[in-house]
Amino acid sequence: MQDMHDLADRFFAAVEAGDIDTVRDCYNPAVAIWHNTDDLEQTRDENLATLAGMARRIADRRYEVLRREVFPGGFVQRHILHGTRADGVRLTLHACILCSVENGRITRLDEYFDSAQVAEFRKFAS
Repeated sequence: MQDMHDLADRFFAAVEAGDIDTVRDCYNPAVAIWHNTDDLEQTRDENLATLAGMARRIADRRYEVLRREVFPGGFVQRHILHGTRADGVRLTLHACILCSVENGRITRLDEYFDSAQVAEFRKFAS
């Protein structure tokens, strides 16, 4: 199960750092990323573009991990994403992420966000 923790640590550290190449490597090429707030699935490339936009517009990204559970075939994590807008305003986004993993790569990622917080976050992240 340590490999699941290692993958999760690597993935979230890459998002914090804006390291899109490492995020890409964490994903299976056919990964599907779903969000509860729009009920849509993104492809790997669509999600990488979203994350690159967030990296350009939201500084000081930091995940505060509240809980993580690993299981055969994946992990679930509840966290708060912290960041700073260009005007200095701090943002927080509560989320729960459920990841399916095969062969050391994320094959599906379901994101559950606080809808009010994600609306504010997306104003500056896309």
